Order: sequence, then structure tokens, then C-alpha cells
Amino acid sequence: MIDPYHYFPDGKQQLATEAVRYTGEWVARTLRKELEAGPVAGLRAFLGLWRGIVVDSDFRAGCPVLAVAIEEPPSDETPAALVAAADVFTTWERLLADSVRAHGAEPAQAVQLATLTVAAVEGTVAMCRAKRSTQPLDHTADQLQTLILATITD
Repeated sequence: MIDPYHYFPDGKQQLATEAVRYTGEWVARTLRKELEAGPVAGLRAFLGLWRGIVVDSDFRAGCPVLAVAIEEPPSDETPAALVAAADVFTTWERLLADSVRAHGAEPAQAVQLATLTVAAVEGTVAMCRAKRSTQPLDHTADQLQTLILATITD
């Protein structure tokens, strides 16, 4: 049997931190690629990733970044996994905001829309798991696309 602590000598926190970073970069790579076609394409790709995860896992899997973010820290100090989660959310927001801004949105509005998008998608993934349905994802996708289209100028 493989001992995970051989590869992660700092234990569960190190394992969680690496899982968050890995997921964060995997999603960011997809976003970077899809956002080249515009913010709506990026949104569709972002939602598509999570749709695949929840459906392919029969609604058992979610986002490890969110899981770490809502977990109670084990001590008075901020664990590395929580710092990594904040960094991942910031990266996703920045990528989305940059794309929306590049397509004509005001800078402040682009940042707010990016934050709303990440928050809505993360919450929607949790709702899909609880309801064992992609309906929350579909509703969120429709509304976020409408907001993006109303915000951009091209």
C-alpha cells in the first residue's frame, strides 16, 4: 500500500494544499484557453468543467477549493490550504474580470461580475450535489450569460 504521507510529509494540510493548487491551475488553464474566444466562451467552459465533475461522479464530487475554504481551520493560524484556496479564487476572478474588461466592461463592473461568477458557480456546484440535479447549474448559467452579455460591448 502506498503511504501518502511519504509524498506529503506535512500530512493532511499539505495534501489539501496540493489538491487545491492542482485544481486551481487545471481550471485556470481551461479558462485561459477558452477566454481567448471571449467571456461567454470562458463562462461556458467554467460551467462545463463543473457540470462534468458533478455528473461524472454521480453528484458525489464537488470543488476541493470550496471544500477547503469552508472547512474550519485547525488552529489560530491560517493554514496553507486556505491561503491556496484564496489564491485560486483570486486567479479565477482575475482571469474572468480581465476578459470581461477586454470586451468593453468598466473595470469595477468587470471585477464585480467576475466575483459574482465564481461565487455563483461554486455555490451552484454545492446545490447540484445536494439536489442531485444540474438544474441549478443550468439556471445559473443562463443568468450569468445574460449578465455578461449585458455588460460587454462586443
